[in-house]
Amino acid sequence: MVKVVILGTGNLATNLFKACKTAKNITVVQVYNHHNQSLKAFEEFTEVTTNLNDLKTANFYILALKDDIIPGIAKKINTKSGIVLHTSGAMHINALDKNENFGVFYPLQTFSKEKAVNFTEIPICIEANSEENLDQIKDFALKLSQDVREIDSTQRKALHLAAVFVNNFSNHLYDLGDEICREHQVDFSILQALIKETASKVETLSPREAQTGPSVRADTATMHSHLELLTGHKKKIYTLLSDSIQKLHGKKL
Repeated sequence: MVKVVILGTGNLATNLFKACKTAKNITVVQVYNHHNQSLKAFEEFTEVTTNLNDLKTANFYILALKDDIIPGIAKKINTKSGIVLHTSGAMHINALDKNENFGVFYPLQTFSKEKAVNFTEIPICIEANSEENLDQIKDFALKLSQDVREIDSTQRKALHLAAVFVNNFSNHLYDLGDEICREHQVDFSILQALIKETASKVETLSPREAQTGPSVRADTATMHSHLELLTGHKKKIYTLLSDSIQKLHGKKL
């Protein structure tokens, strides 16, 4: 049985806890957070603590925490046998080099406490400070996901940046689209089919091949009519993205 201590109680920590709870041969022996209140959701299912000196013995100590506190927390974990893992997309593996055994366990997905995800389909990017530790991390990750990949820190940082573009920025554009719909008394749900088709297209086409719309067609009349509806930052974003699309597709600006 693989024993896991999860440090953190946020979106990723919550989803990881649920995935471990349902996986075979994994048990979460403890959850840590510096706030007692956030541990209440876990205390029914496992031991909890607010004291790093009271961490239980485990095979893996998973730091599902904000990047800026990971190095400091990692230094306080005294373990000779367990492997300390961070879950950050942007942080180098060497942020954990004060520990004897360490690595990275980065699930490439967006997480919310309110929405369940199928962890078995999530790509998990792993890295370790030794081949032996890498093998152990890989065995653990494969208990949770069918898609486990060895990705080094430089690649992972670039991957995280790409993820910000395709997830965080695109979701912000959904938010702006929702605002435009509400301003004109249209239900945003009418765009759901379009959103799904846009996402599914890139399973068979490259994003550049899948690009459509007035910018790639150089349809200046439509673009000007859109700009007349926009003000402030929405207008700037529309112009910036339109210019970017045209540059990538070699269209006349």
